[in-house]
Amino acid sequence: MSATILLIDDDASLRRVTQYHLEKAGFRVRTAGSGAEGIEEFQRYNAELVITDVKLGDMSGLDVLATIKETSPETPVIVITAFGSIEMAVEAMQRGAFNFITKPFDRDTLRHTCAKALELRRLRDATQVLHQEVDRITATEGMESANSAMRELLATALKVASSEATVLITGESGTGKEVLARLIHRNSPRRSAPMVCVNCSAIPENLIESELFGHVKGAFTGAVTSRKGRFQSANGGTLFLDEIGELRPELQAKLLRVLQEGEVEPVGADRPEKVDVRIVAATNRDLREEIAAGRFREDLFYRLSVIPLHLPPLRERKEDIPALVAHFLRKLGAPPGVRFSERALAAMQAYDWPGNIRELQNAVERCVILRRGEVIDDWRPPLASQGSGAANGGLVPDIPDEGISLEEVEKELIRKALAKSGGNRSEAARLLRIPRHVLIYRLEKFGIDPEGRL
Repeated sequence: MSATILLIDDDASLRRVTQYHLEKAGFRVRTAGSGAEGIEEFQRYNAELVITDVKLGDMSGLDVLATIKETSPETPVIVITAFGSIEMAVEAMQRGAFNFITKPFDRDTLRHTCAKALELRRLRDATQVLHQEVDRITATEGMESANSAMRELLATALKVASSEATVLITGESGTGKEVLARLIHRNSPRRSAPMVCVNCSAIPENLIESELFGHVKGAFTGAVTSRKGRFQSANGGTLFLDEIGELRPELQAKLLRVLQEGEVEPVGADRPEKVDVRIVAATNRDLREEIAAGRFREDLFYRLSVIPLHLPPLRERKEDIPALVAHFLRKLGAPPGVRFSERALAAMQAYDWPGNIRELQNAVERCVILRRGEVIDDWRPPLASQGSGAANGGLVPDIPDEGISLEEVEKELIRKALAKSGGNRSEAARLLRIPRHVLIYRLEKFGIDPEGRL
């Protein structure tokens, strides 16, 4: 569909000629013969581009420019005049004009200027939509905090984003390590290149080398074609290595070589490939303890932690809970008017959230689905955290007079284990002290996905 241009000029003859040439070039044109009429026309139809003369009789075209920019900053405005001067051109640009053209002008000059202005607007609109979509998916716009330590951390993250240094993000499962990594990438010089995310604990041991570095055809049984690894896919951008502490020692050595040499060697290849990748890694483990236990290389740790960032658990920044709850309501698309009462928010702030922000998001989603009205008032901590019974260190809830559903208690324990393990089923099974296949059976039985949602 062709763009609509609003042409404002008090010279009727020139207005008709200019309109003719613009329409011949494929644009739709609306016209106005005075500044006041032009502003009224713009407010009524909101054209995608405005062309205004400086001398309009009733007011200056620069005042028209200022009014349009005040109500619609994204709309490009081209200023034309027969009395051009450097001072007037500077003033027009300072007020936000896209360009300044002096009369007489040829039709090609005006046509090309219009095309460039509209293309710039399309690019800005597309970029804004893309950023909004990225924010919706990754929740990066939720990385705000009322907690002073968290604000300092975010300020540091934004400061180091412009560098090429490797970053190691530590913190419990569910604290938002990937969200912070995306924030760093979005504010880095590599923002226009891809950010590739790898969960090192979610890839089988026999496949992770191929996943990271790629392989050539015939490198192993089933390698019927060559395949790029995550490093090659992230070339020019950022590679986020989540749960880096899960890498086995031989892969740690190969990763160290990539960081030192800037090249990867695909499985089965006879020569390495150069890659230009910034590494942001994350872990919920204490890597210094892993080093002491001989499970993580000390030299790799120092390569990864040029910039260490530690995300505090939610229980240490409970003042963020009301804002996070409001953010998740928007992210989940809750109907307008749906909110948590002060009593519910107070109960949420009294709870320690072992699953951190991920557990909070699941709790908000569950409340939105099961709500009975616009105001969610009766939020209670998960059953496993309420009781005062002595068995198992107080984890078993007291049984109320009306009874309790054993199945619901089991579901809640599974959800909590998944939240605490970041969706890692092997770790969740360990926390519940059951075999992994038993957990998978219960997940299928109750219809719970790895994020802990029903």
